[in-house]
Amino acid sequence: MRSRSFPNSETASRAPFRRFLRTLDGVTIDSVYEPASLVYETEYDAGRPPSRDLVFVVAHGFTGDLERPHVRRVARALARYGAVVTFSFRGHGASGGRSTVGDREVLDLAAAVAWARELGHTRVATVGFSMGGSVVLRHAALHGRAAHEGRTEACTDAARTNEAYEVRTNEVRTDAVVSVSAPARWYYRGTAPMRRLHWLVTRPLGRAVGRYGLRTRIHHREWDPVPSSPVESVPLIAPTPLLIVHGDRDGYFPVDHPRMLAAAAGDHGELWLEPGMGHAEHAADDGLLSRIGAWAAAAAP
Repeated sequence: MRSRSFPNSETASRAPFRRFLRTLDGVTIDSVYEPASLVYETEYDAGRPPSRDLVFVVAHGFTGDLERPHVRRVARALARYGAVVTFSFRGHGASGGRSTVGDREVLDLAAAVAWARELGHTRVATVGFSMGGSVVLRHAALHGRAAHEGRTEACTDAARTNEAYEVRTNEVRTDAVVSVSAPARWYYRGTAPMRRLHWLVTRPLGRAVGRYGLRTRIHHREWDPVPSSPVESVPLIAPTPLLIVHGDRDGYFPVDHPRMLAAAAGDHGELWLEPGMGHAEHAADDGLLSRIGAWAAAAAP
């Protein structure tokens, strides 16, 4: 799962620990582990047993990476409630490969969760934003408590998308899921930002803009087969606790998307429709992130 590791260059107390993970399809993923701010008072020691309690694994949005200021702000806010693993999806930042815009990224998240388990954490909450929000939903359908308890339906997405890996539910299982600003369905083009995103992904010139202007390397191949959509994945997440967060001023996905997800979740899901909030990490203020941290700390069994 790992290729090499080295300490971060920060000299402040509780310096994070950086590691390059390898996904089950062979992509190298840049990841950082940060101990909880209320647990550790000294610099992190890689040889010291870490906290066995809650860890957040943060899945950023499209064109983000673990070093972006808005991702770092999310990590700092959640560190008040537990340790934090951030990582860059394939095609983003220092990670290898090319972005598949939500398809094989489920393998990247699985590698990060497996690392968190390897570090000794017994409770894992996945928190995803926009594209990352769709990934945490699909991951939880594959690797939530239902899959851990042997419900075979949770493995259908892996078979359908021909993902070349074994479902190792104990290692990559998640205990609570938070999806922020996620789409409910694929190929949505109902807003101007999404039409621009589709141009970026589907056109050679758009992919060049993504590579050189947005530091995001995008795969040229279309999905084949198409992975299960977020709204198809949500019913398979129960009984893992699920929180759906969305802004009522989201410029990418209007409020019918979170409402569709909440309806698919039924009684086991919770919907927060945030007044005045826009899209994803940039729009999530510190108060909302604090509430998300508190929810996950209480919800993860």
